[in-house]
Amino acid sequence: MRDAEKDRLAIAVADRHSEFQEALAGNRRKYPTREFRLFSEAVRRYVAKTGTDEMMHRGAVGPVYGLVDYLQTERRRVPDEVPAEADRLECLFFPGCDPQFDGDKPPGL
Repeated sequence: MRDAEKDRLAIAVADRHSEFQEALAGNRRKYPTREFRLFSEAVRRYVAKTGTDEMMHRGAVGPVYGLVDYLQTERRRVPDEVPAEADRLECLFFPGCDPQFDGDKPPGL
């Protein structure tokens, strides 16, 4: 994939993330699920196009890193689908990560 296309996709992720952040700050009553879905779709497009690359664009990885923790602390009432999708997005970027793993070793070892 060309670098220009990677940059364009990373900019789309960053733009959707900023739109989501603005929607979170702007309306405290209704959760901006639509904006989150647009952000999620942009992340999935980026991962689908650059999944085999060794290097990822900082502008695309930054908004996803720590997303689940941020969403859980940002508001009390978050639709169930949002943290689940954020968890999936983190796993797409960081495939060796298992966010559900609590111990030092896998069970049975």
